[in-house]
Amino acid sequence: MRPDVEAMKADIEQSVALLRRRLDWDVALRKLDELNARVEDPTLWDNPEQAQAVSRERSRLEAQVSAVKDMEQGLEDGIMLADMADEEGDETTFNEAREQLKAIKDRAARAELEALLSGEADGNDAYLEVNSGAGGTESNDWAGMLLRMYSRWARSHGYEVELQEEESGEQAGIKSATLLVSGPNAYGWLKSESGVHRLVRISPYDAAAKRHTSFASVGVSPVVDDSIEIDINPSDVRTDTYRASGAGGQHVNKTDSAVRLTHIPTNTVVACQAGRSQHQNRDQAWKMLRARLYELELQKREAAAQALADAKTDIGWGHQIRSYVLQPYQMVKDLRTEVETSDTQGVLDGDLDPFMGAALAARVGETREG
Repeated sequence: MRPDVEAMKADIEQSVALLRRRLDWDVALRKLDELNARVEDPTLWDNPEQAQAVSRERSRLEAQVSAVKDMEQGLEDGIMLADMADEEGDETTFNEAREQLKAIKDRAARAELEALLSGEADGNDAYLEVNSGAGGTESNDWAGMLLRMYSRWARSHGYEVELQEEESGEQAGIKSATLLVSGPNAYGWLKSESGVHRLVRISPYDAAAKRHTSFASVGVSPVVDDSIEIDINPSDVRTDTYRASGAGGQHVNKTDSAVRLTHIPTNTVVACQAGRSQHQNRDQAWKMLRARLYELELQKREAAAQALADAKTDIGWGHQIRSYVLQPYQMVKDLRTEVETSDTQGVLDGDLDPFMGAALAARVGETREG
């Protein structure tokens, strides 16, 4: 077996072994059998909420078990193909086998990181909000670039993306926008993106072609499901309705259908204009408000835990977390984990996994040997 193939085999086997331990493999298989039996029991659906909770748990566990089995089978097939090609001197087939193994290795590494998503809301869908900083057109354009970046990241990982609210900039980009990102572990992956993002580039809006620095903030909140109780006093919430605005399409020709909620004690503001009626937007806005207030509580808990742990990395909410430099050189650098790359276009096109993975590992504070 060639050294590079042997190394990939060892990495995949180590990742799979870790995943099996984290799942408590034999227990997971028994529990999956039990959940399958419960889902097939017609009486379960007499209680729709309980049935949905059981179905979600079954789907989550089934996906985790299937992923491990698929990686094990893929490893076996890839090694067999590589060995056969090596014996026959078939370099084309060997390279194909090597690429297959590399894909499995990357998938196993991501699954290993995903196993660290053990927070109470990590498995939930997420709201991602982008707001431009001071600087007018420059910052608005940067906020629009970030919105595109996260949309592309989410779709490339199979997540559904739905625009909930958008306020366009006067000349370009956006002043603010909120996305609903739906899929397994959406919040767990995106939560580390909260903070201020800095862009340095030659401005396309400056006739003198000078360098400009722009800022935009990103906030991520988990969609709060029925298992999490958030009590909000209605008298603490102010409701405003207004005409939706945006770049055409579903955002035009609506009369006062958009809804803005303000939670007065915390000065938390959410808005929704994606629905066709004020009623739909009001319901969605309340869900968003519950998510934001729950996220505030998570932030308080994390800040307290972080102070006690005296962690090396600053993951303070609202702090600058990443710089994107397009001029005079090309570099994106995460200021918390020191992860950097010169592939700025790849990052802006949604290649965020290296940054998210490093931030996740740093937050959890675990290693492969842990």
